[in-house]
Amino acid sequence: MTTTENWNAPTLLVDDITVVAAPAERPEQPAAPVAEGHTSLPPEDRGEIGPRRDLSQTTSEDRFNLWGALVAGMALALLLFGWFAPLTGEVGWAVVAFLSFIGIYALLVSLRSNRQTVADRVMTVLFVSSGLALFASLVFVFVFAFVRGASAVTHLNFFGQTMEFAGPLDPLSKGGILHAIVGTLIQIAIALAITVPLGVATAVFLNEIGGRFARFVRTIADAMTALPSIVAGLFVYSAIITFVTHQRSGFAASLAITVMMLPIVIRASDVVLRLVAGNLREASYALGSTRWRTVWHVVLPTARSGLVTAVILGTARGIGETSPVLLTSGVTAVMNVNPFSGPMISLPLQVFDFVKSPEPNMIARGFGTAVVLILLVLALFFAARVLGGKAPGQQSAGSRRRTADASRRDLMRIETAAAAPSPTSPSTDQKDPTP
Repeated sequence: MTTTENWNAPTLLVDDITVVAAPAERPEQPAAPVAEGHTSLPPEDRGEIGPRRDLSQTTSEDRFNLWGALVAGMALALLLFGWFAPLTGEVGWAVVAFLSFIGIYALLVSLRSNRQTVADRVMTVLFVSSGLALFASLVFVFVFAFVRGASAVTHLNFFGQTMEFAGPLDPLSKGGILHAIVGTLIQIAIALAITVPLGVATAVFLNEIGGRFARFVRTIADAMTALPSIVAGLFVYSAIITFVTHQRSGFAASLAITVMMLPIVIRASDVVLRLVAGNLREASYALGSTRWRTVWHVVLPTARSGLVTAVILGTARGIGETSPVLLTSGVTAVMNVNPFSGPMISLPLQVFDFVKSPEPNMIARGFGTAVVLILLVLALFFAARVLGGKAPGQQSAGSRRRTADASRRDLMRIETAAAAPSPTSPSTDQKDPTP
């Protein structure tokens, strides 16, 4: 038996078997001096670690600074508008109160914090205030339209009848906007059927193919984003109605809506596809996949939620257009489900047709139609979010079941191939030719 030792642990060789004993104590050596410009590691034992701080919680001092500055800003604006300065107006009072609130809040925070903390708190307040202002404006638009059109929306006939047998002097219990709802759905469906594949395919071309022509296409898409809607209506009217159909129709209105939606979908999809990490494409190419399989199975699924957002933006732009629809679809009070024959009215155009009347009942119908249009946009938004709102890498329950079934089939195929005899291996029932 021989024994060999190193600085780490003694090793015993017993009958050609190596046995490693417990590591011996390494003698302490003085730490080597750290050269200038190199990083020194901290000691392993750095003392007791304190509790983690929850950054989402606020202290009583933060709440006092916030609410105290808010009350002080409102009081200062009230004194300026009511006593010290000849100022009037609700909007001016709100602006002065908000600016006073920001200044007083920054002053209170600076009493016990440094400059960086003051800037962080003030920017946080500005961002939260911007979000609240946007949400308040949306709520105001919906509430104002609902209040003005509540007398029409509360009647069920408003959603189930047309204006074929109703006039401006008829009560709200007669007539409705069913023909406008159907017309809007048909027109936006045709526009989406054209816009979504063409817009997404163009965005894929701009990102995956590129080249000089791609730069030209991107420039044209940027220019079309600022195209006035009336120009799109005039283009479809002169190119389609004058030379092809010779009449206003829902299909012509859908083409005008497509012209307005297409640049929005292209630019938004282009930005989303640029955010897909390049190493995902490289990994797919390394596994032997082609460019189009990589786009279909890697790039598009990764950017699915962003592409849905792009489609929502385009739909919101197209569904609320009035001027191109006015030139291409025409105004009618009857139901028309054929987009290729006869005029077909939509909800925005119906709102315009109602509110231009001096009769209070027609104006109420106009605001009620606006409420229906807002609810329709929200319904499309939530439907799109349910269909494609999952984050990259997350699968639905059906996708997980299909993936698990495919994995089980692959496992059975591999096990069957492994159990089958190889055609090059010798058979077991052959006799050994050697004596």
